Amino acid sequence: MATMDLRMRVKTQGIATVVEVGGEIDLHSAPQLRAELLKAVEAVTPRVVIDLGEVTFIDSTGIGVLVGALKRAREKGGALNFCGIQSRVKRVFEITGLMSALPLFESREAATQAFGESGNE
Repeated sequence: MATMDLRMRVKTQGIATVVEVGGEIDLHSAPQLRAELLKAVEAVTPRVVIDLGEVTFIDSTGIGVLVGALKRAREKGGALNFCGIQSRVKRVFEITGLMSALPLFESREAATQAFGESGNE
């Protein structure tokens, strides 16, 4: 079975660091994503948006990376918001109960603006 490589792009949007993620997040690509997210959440008060709009697949390893990054951001007094969840990934989030546990937003703009409103979400 051919796999789609993980693609990431990091940029600044207002007060947030935006990590655009595409492709498949699985056992093989999760370490690359983990390394990039840990860099993003090591800011003094991290405010990170993870845009999953081009993610086509995620497994339990990938979910662990996302939850770990969220936990680390919160430990540092910051926040991590998610946006762009597509139907296949959304279904995995629903099955695992993450739809209610993660700060999810319809758009990148909404996810970024939420930092300005509360400083934490």
